[in-house]
Amino acid sequence: MRRSLSAGIISLCVSVTAACARQAAPPAAVAAAPDACVVALAEGTGQDRLASEIERARQGARRGPNAKPALERLGYLHVSSARVTGDAGHYKLAEAVADCLQASYPGEAAALLLRGHVLHQLHRFKEAEQVARELVAKRTMVLDYGLLGDALMEQGRLDEAVAAYQQMIDLKPFYQSYTRAAHVRWMKGDLDGARQAMRRAIESASPRDPESSAWAWTRVALYELQANRLADARRAADTALTFEASYAAALLARGRILLAEGSRAEALKVLTQAASLTPLPEYQWTLADALRASGRTDDAAAVERELVARGRSSDPRTVALYLATRGADASAALSLAEAELEVREDVFTLDAQAWALAANGRTPEALSIINRALAAGTADARLFLHAGVIHADAGRRPEASRWLHKAARLRAMLLPSEHTLLDGQLNNRHTN
Repeated sequence: MRRSLSAGIISLCVSVTAACARQAAPPAAVAAAPDACVVALAEGTGQDRLASEIERARQGARRGPNAKPALERLGYLHVSSARVTGDAGHYKLAEAVADCLQASYPGEAAALLLRGHVLHQLHRFKEAEQVARELVAKRTMVLDYGLLGDALMEQGRLDEAVAAYQQMIDLKPFYQSYTRAAHVRWMKGDLDGARQAMRRAIESASPRDPESSAWAWTRVALYELQANRLADARRAADTALTFEASYAAALLARGRILLAEGSRAEALKVLTQAASLTPLPEYQWTLADALRASGRTDDAAAVERELVARGRSSDPRTVALYLATRGADASAALSLAEAELEVREDVFTLDAQAWALAANGRTPEALSIINRALAAGTADARLFLHAGVIHADAGRRPEASRWLHKAARLRAMLLPSEHTLLDGQLNNRHTN
């Protein structure tokens, strides 16, 4: 198990030597912001590939003429490490690197861009948008438009995000622009277009950045799962794991594929590993469902208790969806979903709000919100399932039947508990 960094940042500041602080940046920078550079350049304890790369970048940032690019690389390595390990402490370290860059090289746009990416990863989307707009006003750089599009996407401003991404791909068609093009196409319901764009991303990925290839192959695995091409999905997930053997997102995808294939025992093994690496609600819900489907109800209940206890702060949207699906604490589900809406207003947060409203018996409001979520054209099994149930609750049987059958065509994407809900709804349609 990797050591969590989240609780270790302050102790790193205290334990680092004065000599390290003097080497962290030019003397003026140290005087301006010693704490940021001390945190950014403090020694780590990891033993894996990313930890070794982080240490090399840290050493380069402490000395020599290439300190600035080494600092930039250090910041993005922390972002990559957070995605691989699920340890949000790396985002805080990336933020410290941005502070150190800004103090060491005043006016440097690279520090602002790094800060924007950290803000985005920490779900501070409005602040990330402000950073991105400051950058695009100063210069014409492809990655600035990527950050702007990402921040707008999360706030539900899809058309504005598309315009930013188009600017990005016009400037430079490469890995970063292709991945965003893929996501936009998927959001718009164009699965084939999404898969094609992600394959282009894979072809253009740097061999020096295996995490990016692992991420892209994981997305391909999910696209293939949605298309019910299970063998292709499994191959894509396995390929992702050749780039990052302990990549939690790829393990989660592989576990979901195994569940869809009916390989419960193997799925449990993989999902247990994924949830231990990244104990977030999405991982724990999938694991708990797999445990229940295998008759291990006590183990499932233990995972679910942790999901609710810890997930309210780490991923309130997924906890809201979980509680509403389980029919447990509907009022808490709605509070969590509406709190999330203050941060982002994308398709999936609207879906969570609608689902929580439905769980509270507020069907007319739920119907209005779910129709807003459906307007983008996103083809998502959970979204369709919720739409079907809400339309049924509203007495709109033809619309309910249409959405439920759309969900059924994508049932490989649903969790076992959602399969049960879908089948119950379809049986009701046949018997009523």
